[in-house]
Amino acid sequence: MAVPDFQSFFLPLLRFAADGETHDTKEAHVAMADHFGLTDDDLREMLPSGRQTVFKNRVGWAKVYLRKALLLESPKRGSFRITERGKKLLAENPESLRVKHLKRYAEFSEFHTSGNSQDKSEEAADTSYEERTSTPEEIFQSAHQELRDSLADELLSSVLNNTPEFFEDLVVKLLVKMGYGGSIKDAGRAIGRSGDEGIDGIIKEDKLGLDAIYIQAKRWQGSVGRPEIQKFVGALHGKRAKKGVFITTGNFTKDAEHYVSTIDPKVVLIDGVRLVELMINYNLGVSIADTYEIKKLDSDFFIEE
Repeated sequence: MAVPDFQSFFLPLLRFAADGETHDTKEAHVAMADHFGLTDDDLREMLPSGRQTVFKNRVGWAKVYLRKALLLESPKRGSFRITERGKKLLAENPESLRVKHLKRYAEFSEFHTSGNSQDKSEEAADTSYEERTSTPEEIFQSAHQELRDSLADELLSSVLNNTPEFFEDLVVKLLVKMGYGGSIKDAGRAIGRSGDEGIDGIIKEDKLGLDAIYIQAKRWQGSVGRPEIQKFVGALHGKRAKKGVFITTGNFTKDAEHYVSTIDPKVVLIDGVRLVELMINYNLGVSIADTYEIKKLDSDFFIEE
């Protein structure tokens, strides 16, 4: 099964701590994975940031919420145990435990309300907030990805609305920003100068020019098939070239992708989706509108030597 939402960990985590012993986070991870029958693939699923697994993030936030309700406490760093309040709650034999149940405790209600910017007079909106299934990191990263996807659509549309010459210049600037070609001036002389069919330009692989990368840049809206790639590869063979990059604003057929995986020289295909992703990553054609910092506790600071 997929990793449950973070609220689903509330009750099994509290029951795990019912023995009154002090447990560490690793023990909780093992117990929760076993309780829900999660597979290795489930446990390896990452948040969009790639910095933490979904499973560990959700277990971690479940512990935070239970601590805020004073159902769990942390006697020392990285550990937790059940409180008397937690034992009393389990004695009621609850069938489920969600945010709406934790709000019976004033301490949790104060914590939860302070983080909810919605109008508390709107009961429906408040209920929706209570029943959310994503952790704060997941919500933030999902919003970030949505903004990034929207930007990518705008970028690709802007590229397509410009001339083929603009596209060739864009390709050069992108490759230089990625560390290829030395300078814009050097790379600019190479692009479009070869005059060979199937090759739009040549760029240095590094600043010293130890090797060359041959480029084909096509501002297309449709699919690039195997014949176009074969034409490019033929031109590479004619130059005894070892490396090539084929960039398009469209996409590549499965046949074209399979073909480049079986040949020598090495050819990298960059479609429109990958192109604008690289533009965003390397800040080409985009500017930073705002910056948010997400900070976490520096545990080492609190260790006395």
